[in-house]
Amino acid sequence: MPVIEAFRGIRYDLGHVGSLSDVTAPPYDVIGPEMQDELYKRHPANAIRLILNRDEPGDDEEHNRYSRAARFLRNWQREGVLRADGDPAIYVYHQEFAYGGQQFTRRGFMSRVRLQRFGEGNIYPHEETHSAAKEDRLKLTKACRANLSQIFGLYPDPDNAAQEILEGAIQGVIPTESTDHLGVVHRIWPVSDVKRIAELGAIVGPKPMFVADGHHRYETACNYRDYLDEQGKLTDTSSANSVLTMCVSMNDPGMIVLPTHRLFRGLPPIASDELANRLNQHFDTRVAGEGVDLADTLWETIELEGDQGQMACFCSQDQRWVNVRLNQQGAAKMAELASDRSDDWRGLGVSILQRLILEDLLGATDLPKPKYVHLVEELVDAIQRDAAAPEFSLAVLVMPATLDHVRAISEHGERMPAKSTYFYPKLLSGLVINSLE
Repeated sequence: MPVIEAFRGIRYDLGHVGSLSDVTAPPYDVIGPEMQDELYKRHPANAIRLILNRDEPGDDEEHNRYSRAARFLRNWQREGVLRADGDPAIYVYHQEFAYGGQQFTRRGFMSRVRLQRFGEGNIYPHEETHSAAKEDRLKLTKACRANLSQIFGLYPDPDNAAQEILEGAIQGVIPTESTDHLGVVHRIWPVSDVKRIAELGAIVGPKPMFVADGHHRYETACNYRDYLDEQGKLTDTSSANSVLTMCVSMNDPGMIVLPTHRLFRGLPPIASDELANRLNQHFDTRVAGEGVDLADTLWETIELEGDQGQMACFCSQDQRWVNVRLNQQGAAKMAELASDRSDDWRGLGVSILQRLILEDLLGATDLPKPKYVHLVEELVDAIQRDAAAPEFSLAVLVMPATLDHVRAISEHGERMPAKSTYFYPKLLSGLVINSLE
C-alpha cells in the first residue's frame, strides 16, 4: 500500500448545520433525480450541492453545475459552515448496519493515500471504468480543488492489527454521527496522535490496496495530478499527489459483498424450455417451477452452496425459472472463449453469465444496459411491476465475487466485468473533505 498521510480535514460545523444527518449524502453515482431533489430540500448546505449539483437553465462553459459547486464550497468555508480541523488527523470511520437479520459494524479509517497509476505499483483496480464519468469528476475536481468524496480501498490484514491501533485511540471519545436514508449509522473520530499514525503507516505500508469502490474518482485524482504537473503547479509536497481514501481491512468482520442480480432488456422473449435447451450442453439445467415468488427459495440454495457457476434464470414469457449449473463442457467452453483470462476470472459467475450465456449461447452481444438490483425482493418487485408490459425478458440471480476473487483477479492485472461486486453499505459524502490547494 502506498504512503498514508494525515491531513487537516474540512468538516461541517454542527453549530451551523445542526444535525450531520441533514447535510451528508450517498455517493454521487447512486443518487437518482428523486433522491437528488430530496437532498436539496433537506438542508441548504447538504453535500449534494457539491458532489452532484443540478443543471440549470442558461448553463454554459463558465457558469454551470461545477462552478456552482465550487462557489458553494468557498462560501460555506468563508461563512464557517465548513471548517478545517486544527491538526492533521487520520479519521476513524465506523458504519453500523443490519443485513440478513444480523447487526454488523464495518471499521476503517480515512486518510490521504499517495497516488499510483494502476499498473505502476501495488494499488489495484478490480472493475472497468468509463470515460464519461471520469470527465465529469475531473471537471468537478478542477472547479472545487478538493476531494469531496472518499475512495474505498481494501488491504489484507489477517489480525486487523492496523485498525486496532486506532480503536485504542478512540475509546471513550464521543464521535460525530450521521444516519443515512437506509438507517446505516456512520460515526467518525479524528486521531491526531503522531505516534499512533506512524505505527499505522508501518503496518499498512508494505501491503497492497485494492480499490473496492470509487475507480472513476481514483483515476480522476491521477488525471488531476497530471493536469497540475502539465501546468507547472505540482510539487512533491502538493496535496494533489494523494487522494482521500477510506481504508478497510479485508478481514474486518463487517466486510460483506452483496450480489448484483440482473434484469435484461432487449433480449427476444424466450420460454423456459427453450432457454434450457439452448444452455443444456454447457450447463446442467432444470426448470425449477413457475412464479416469481420462487426467487427467495432459489436464491437461498444458490447462496448456501456458494457455487459461482450456479444461477437461476426467470423467463418472463412463461413466468418460469430455470436453474443452471456450469458443467465440464461449459468450463471448457469458457476456457476457449476467454483464453486471454485467468482461471479466477473465467470462474466468476458474472463472467460466465456475460461471456458464455449471453454473448455466446444466446448471441446477445449488444444489449442495452440491464437493470441492476442487490436484494432478491428488489428483483421480484421489478418483475411484478413489469408484468403488464414486460420490459425485462430475462432476469438472473447470480453470485457476487468474493474478496478473495477481488484480490486474486486484481493481482493478475485483470478487471472484472462491471457490477461484479456491491460493497454494502456505501460510504457517505460530506463527513470530511480533503483540500487539494
